Amino acid sequence: MLSYLKGTLVGVQKIANGRVILTVEVNNIGYDLQIPPRMMQQLPTIGQSIQVFTHLQVREDQWILYGFGSLAERDLYRQLISVSGIGSQLAIALLDTLGIADLVQAIVTGNMKVLIQTPGVGKKTAERIALELRTKLAEWHQRSGLSTTATPGLNPALQEDIEMTLLALGYTPSEVMATLTSLSQNTDLSADTDADEWIRQAIALLSQ
Repeated sequence: MLSYLKGTLVGVQKIANGRVILTVEVNNIGYDLQIPPRMMQQLPTIGQSIQVFTHLQVREDQWILYGFGSLAERDLYRQLISVSGIGSQLAIALLDTLGIADLVQAIVTGNMKVLIQTPGVGKKTAERIALELRTKLAEWHQRSGLSTTATPGLNPALQEDIEMTLLALGYTPSEVMATLTSLSQNTDLSADTDADEWIRQAIALLSQ
């Protein structure tokens, strides 16, 4: 229903349980959105323009609007709440504790130690998140067409992990392909290097 809001940042306030509410004015209407607390570090000054990607949760007793700094973060939030037993607040906590890059990387590589760093996420919940979301990310990866292109120096399983992570972070298939081609020429990286290091290098290159 609402993909994003673009307007003026009116206010930011912390409420109970560490939740953060952002108020954005759009066409003389003020919208309150709950955001991950770490998003506060990225906010402009009060009175400046802002764009926030949104998810509207509709309940019988209330409507709640959630806000995110990027489309990829909003889409990952939606994937998280589709997992059995993961509600809105736990999904926000995962994004806030780990950040989108580390969270996606942990899901793709099945890193339980990272996932359980989030308060409220135990081993069984972490395993469920990794299993269900990796399956969805794999389907997304296959639809992108990247799986048909082999990168020299990378075994297929490692390449798939890297590509799934970068796609989930919002990079396009062409950006991912170009980055892997560039990294494959890096003599410090090899097929034996773990996925975490390849992903870190890829993100660093894409962020330049």
